[in-house]
Amino acid sequence: MPAAAPTSRTRKPTACLALADGTIFYGAGFGATGDTTAELCFNTAMTGYQEIMTDPSYAGQVVTFTFPHIGNVGVNPEDDEAADPVASGMVVKWDPTEPSNWRAAERLTDWLGKRGRIGIGGVDTRRLTRAIRQQGSPHVALAHDPEGNFDIEALVAKARAFPGLVGLDLAKDVTCRQSYRWDEMRWAWPDGFTKQQNPIHKVVAIDYGAKRNILRSLASSGCDVTVLPATATAEEVKALGPDGIFLSNGPGDPAATGEYAVPMIREILDSTDLPVFGICLGHQMLALALGAKTVKMNHGHHGANHPVKDKTTGKVEITSMNHGFTVDSQSLPDGVTETHVSLFDGSNCGIAMKDRPVFSVQYHPEASPGPMDSYYLFERFAEAMAARK
Repeated sequence: MPAAAPTSRTRKPTACLALADGTIFYGAGFGATGDTTAELCFNTAMTGYQEIMTDPSYAGQVVTFTFPHIGNVGVNPEDDEAADPVASGMVVKWDPTEPSNWRAAERLTDWLGKRGRIGIGGVDTRRLTRAIRQQGSPHVALAHDPEGNFDIEALVAKARAFPGLVGLDLAKDVTCRQSYRWDEMRWAWPDGFTKQQNPIHKVVAIDYGAKRNILRSLASSGCDVTVLPATATAEEVKALGPDGIFLSNGPGDPAATGEYAVPMIREILDSTDLPVFGICLGHQMLALALGAKTVKMNHGHHGANHPVKDKTTGKVEITSMNHGFTVDSQSLPDGVTETHVSLFDGSNCGIAMKDRPVFSVQYHPEASPGPMDSYYLFERFAEAMAARK
């Protein structure tokens, strides 16, 4: 009887995850070789690993996937949320399997290797996730060497030298370099992605790290979308004559990005009556512009199964989240109300001005990946623009 093929548990480790506190995890490397440093977070989504890896909000982070079946549907160009993976690396329990899906165009391992991203399999992700929950998101060094040679002291030193995300403006690294138009709508059977032929509302979207499916959701809601870089000025925004302003998701410390984003948003709010809708980092930018504060979370919210309560209706939505900072609800000024809260920890998940169509949410209502409970927010934005007309 032939011998069983070696697994990540029996063969020599070819990857190593070193935490700043000196904890070491060994496993089987895949994707690119070399090493990288980042903050480590965990994601509880059961689908959408490709969308997660290409979400610009994950810049500066290595993602631990709590769901073990990673790689089983392969990858394909339609599921990219950005041109390339943005997360620094991935940690999984089982080695990625061969893809078994009619949409698969490439193996996950090959896709990561071509795009310079490191993966490690065979890790006890349950233990790792517990450590993150109890001690907070650690700084790590992730290395992949096919020969299995690792300088552990050097890797731990690199992890300890990682500056962290506090005070780090990453939006400037993932934003577009110049403005562009977007008219592609959400995927629908049997035609796939189609173009918005009859837009009703002209929207300027500020790109702090915008996911493609968020822009598709705007287009599907009847919007003619022009995307501007994160550093766009209020004059540049107003020169386009928009019916509404959208503030996108993105990575990093909102206080750092707010150095240039907040003055622009304040000027828009002070000089126009335009509807404004923000998501994720855009939510935090709006909150800062209105006078609130943001704080770093212990381990953040990352997953597609987060319950959020709409305080205005009492409805509970299951949402997709990805953030390591949150708006301090105790710092919200007069005239701004808290509209949504997390049912996991009570943290803020939404705000709105009391007398104007200006609102935002912390989670990702475009559902890529995740449930579609919150898509109504795009329709609410469109309704606000229609009412203004």
